[in-house]
Amino acid sequence: MTVPRLTVWHDGACPLCRREIALMRRLDTRGAIRFVDATDPDTACPIDRAALLDRFHAREDGVLLSGAAAFAAMWRAIPLLRPLGLVARHPIALRWLERGYRRFLRYRPRLQRWLG
Repeated sequence: MTVPRLTVWHDGACPLCRREIALMRRLDTRGAIRFVDATDPDTACPIDRAALLDRFHAREDGVLLSGAAAFAAMWRAIPLLRPLGLVARHPIALRWLERGYRRFLRYRPRLQRWLG
C-alpha cells in the first residue's frame, strides 16, 4: 500500500456523500487517498469547517482544491477513473464539470433528504 498523496474531506453526515465515499474507498485499491470525515469535531480542517462542508475539497500534492477540481484529483488517484481525471485537467473540461457540480449542489439537499 502506498502512502496517500491525496486527502479528501467529505461530509460524513450526508447519506449521499457516505455512499459515494464508500464507493471511492472500494475503488481506491492502492490506498492512494486519505479520506477524512469533516463532520468529526476532532478533525483538523485546512479552512473553516462550514466552508469545507459546503463544497467537496481535496488536497493534492499540497494544493487545496474544491468542487470539480477536487473530484478530478480523486479520480486521478483511482486507476479505473484516472482517464476521466486526466481529461478534467483540461481547462474547458474542468469548466464544464464545475458547472455541472454547481448545478448538483442545488439539488444536493433534496437528494440528502431522499436518501436520509
